[in-house]
Amino acid sequence: MVELSNIKTIGKVGALLTLLGGFIPFIGPIIGIVGFVLVLIAVKSISELVKDKDIFKNYLIDFILSIISIVMILVIMLIGFINVGGFSWLTSLQDINIQDLSTFWDFFGGIIEYAIMALIVGWILWVIGAIYLRRSYNSIAKHTNVSLFRTTGTVYLIGALTTIILIGFVILFVGRIIEVIAYFSLPDELPTDNIKEKSEMLS
Repeated sequence: MVELSNIKTIGKVGALLTLLGGFIPFIGPIIGIVGFVLVLIAVKSISELVKDKDIFKNYLIDFILSIISIVMILVIMLIGFINVGGFSWLTSLQDINIQDLSTFWDFFGGIIEYAIMALIVGWILWVIGAIYLRRSYNSIAKHTNVSLFRTTGTVYLIGALTTIILIGFVILFVGRIIEVIAYFSLPDELPTDNIKEKSEMLS
């Protein structure tokens, strides 16, 4: 079984890569994905160490819903693009002469409606995922006595709820920073009271 000190290393590297991935051009997304995977491994290892399967299960639900939300947004936008005319619609934009709101809506109304639909679907899935993420991090906070994990989960949920008004993206960025600090704050060993509790569960 992986020791908490090793999990701490995996988690803090993963959280750092996830945070920095958004600032590095070209290879940033790849770095971010590697970071996500490392954090996923860290959470799974913590879940196994403290004998609490719900920690990983809840985190995995958030992870899967995040992927589904991105896929759904892309699919809805692709359907919208096809329904408004596809590449012929793009070609027609070269000759467009917008003089009033009615003309603008005739050309862009359809794709805007699909964009709104895609964002709403993605937002709903994102919020549901954040609820499960918060549950996972609340449990980690309970087992490790690192309250910053609880703070991270709460900030992520608030960020997800407010992405619909854009300010949520700033809040999510703050959540990423707190997440990094939380992993750096992990002890090298489980708190004594939690070790006793785990031993009682196994006996």
